[in-house]
Amino acid sequence: MFKYIKPIIPRLELTMMLRLEEGIKAVKLARQTIEDYVKKTVAPSQQRVTDLENIFNEKRGVFVTIHTFPEHDLRGCIGIPEPIMPLKNAIIDSAKSATHDPRFPPLAEKELDSIIIEVTVLTKPEVIKVSNPRDYLSQIKVGRDGLIAEQGFYRGLLLPQVPVEQKWSVEEFLSHTCMKAGLLPDAWFDKNTKIYRFTGQIFTETIPRGNIMEKKL
Repeated sequence: MFKYIKPIIPRLELTMMLRLEEGIKAVKLARQTIEDYVKKTVAPSQQRVTDLENIFNEKRGVFVTIHTFPEHDLRGCIGIPEPIMPLKNAIIDSAKSATHDPRFPPLAEKELDSIIIEVTVLTKPEVIKVSNPRDYLSQIKVGRDGLIAEQGFYRGLLLPQVPVEQKWSVEEFLSHTCMKAGLLPDAWFDKNTKIYRFTGQIFTETIPRGNIMEKKL
């Protein structure tokens, strides 16, 4: 009698990946939304989502990041971590919000020619269950995982690309995620702190309004 053996596949990898052409559409939607919003064009972005079907109708978390060009300094990064709305709507909402990230002045129309747009499509965050906080160090992989630290009303998120860009160790990544949540750096040792992980598929412009590629960490 045939016995089914469930394959051992990490839950984080079960979410369907975007093809490159879909990633290109995602970045173009974010770019056009940002330009329309900053120029105060009346809701044209909504007209461009009618041909976005399939995966764009799935509920997915997403972050839209704006970098300066050519310096590549952060200019805004806002997103929706949880899969609570269709991807196309999440991109539009995140793109608009990224133009007025509270850490920076509102994006001005004169800056549109000197920014590059990056879209990170997320898997659903899952809590990492450990018996000892030190076990987080073996459960988290820099270059694969993004993290969320949560304690009560305090919550902070860092995307998978952040520790790679900053050359952090796993322990530094955990500490900075806690600080992003407004907690102490060692809050990940606290039993009341929950640590979630997720993965992200990253698509980015190489130059303003130029070619779009998938970024591998």
